[in-house]
Amino acid sequence: MTDHSGLGAHSFDTAYPSRRQAVDTDIDELGHVNNAAYVKWIQDAAVGHWTHLASGPLATDHVWVCLRHEIDYLLPILPGETAHIRTWLGKRQGARFDRHIDIRKEGSTRASVIAVTTWVMLDKATGRPRRVGDDVMAVFGLTPSDHS
Repeated sequence: MTDHSGLGAHSFDTAYPSRRQAVDTDIDELGHVNNAAYVKWIQDAAVGHWTHLASGPLATDHVWVCLRHEIDYLLPILPGETAHIRTWLGKRQGARFDRHIDIRKEGSTRASVIAVTTWVMLDKATGRPRRVGDDVMAVFGLTPSDHS
């Protein structure tokens, strides 16, 4: 997987990439990455994508909070293995935005974890939801028609 700017991330092939190595604190009593560690990796990938691209008032005046995680755990990742994480944007609706995540062991063609998370954009000053508008789409390099 090659790194890119994170712009236009609307599918697996255009996803924003990151990596994590499974360390001792990620491992559960079964000897593989714990479900809670995957949730953290998913959140870190999403937040990392936003902070990589967003700037100015849009970035400083707003924050994303996770409303829902839907996660399928398919194959274990073991201690010391490198996980390749891809995230891309899905459907937007009002203040909500879906994000897709695919986590795989290095070199694998099969996902270890797939997830869809729903995020809500909040105005930091008021704590109230803010509609995900075309300005937010533009931060990600997407047009209004990409994910309306």
